[in-house]
Amino acid sequence: MDIAPIRAILGAMRLFALTALVMIAFASNSVLNRMAVHDAGWGPAETGFVRLSSGALVLLALAIRAKGTAGLRMPPAILGTGVATLSLYIFGFSIASGLIDAGVGALTLFGMVQITMFAGALWMREPISLWRWIGAGLAFAGLAVLLLPASGGADIDPRGFGLMALGGVGWGLYSLNGRRVGIPLTATALNFALAAPLALIWMLGVGDWGQGASWGWWPAILSGAVTSGLGYALWYRVLPQIPASLAAIAQLSVPLLAALGGAVLLAEIPSARFWLSAALVIGGIALSLRRKA
Repeated sequence: MDIAPIRAILGAMRLFALTALVMIAFASNSVLNRMAVHDAGWGPAETGFVRLSSGALVLLALAIRAKGTAGLRMPPAILGTGVATLSLYIFGFSIASGLIDAGVGALTLFGMVQITMFAGALWMREPISLWRWIGAGLAFAGLAVLLLPASGGADIDPRGFGLMALGGVGWGLYSLNGRRVGIPLTATALNFALAAPLALIWMLGVGDWGQGASWGWWPAILSGAVTSGLGYALWYRVLPQIPASLAAIAQLSVPLLAALGGAVLLAEIPSARFWLSAALVIGGIALSLRRKA
């Protein structure tokens, strides 16, 4: 009996399960940070520091296990840019998590990452297809919909939207910088480790510690050690096994998963405006992935 087809099917199912697990981890970051900053009343700087430091411990342990301490090397220019853009992401994301719902935050972040990377492609004069232009326009329109005045519901806090958009710019620039990195796991470990002291300075500078409920520790640590640290490590393991287009499409599920998690765990029910915005943002990004025939 030929068991090769069975092995292939089991391998594909395992790869699908691992990819789905990573997407859930990425979406969980929005929910966990919202729980720490908004529900537990933790300061955003304190949350960001705990997330970065716990994530750094996990990522450094995995990087050393894979390459040894001698492998913890990175060109200073690439490392410096990575730390700066990661810190910008943590700054905007952590503060905004206390101001807007998890689903809205994930959608804003996700949309701004794609728009930033599109702008980066323009800056680097990469060839851009018509579909990518249309997709970027739809994604931008979807984010604009989030800021429209609400009818019968609460408006989205413009400060939260702006700060989450800033975090999306930071992560988009971080992703663009990551294209120059040969060993992404090592680079991410070093970036987290060097960004953590900057978050500590931020926390001490604004006196943003020791507040909120004690249970805020666990969502902050989970966001760093598990959904960031282990999540990124697993993503870098899965990524080489799937086509780039499939990896991009898989990430379209992140805002929807975050909205679902916010609804179940935080009782944040998405509005009709959110779904309209999500359709435009996610549809625009999906269109931008189309290749010219």
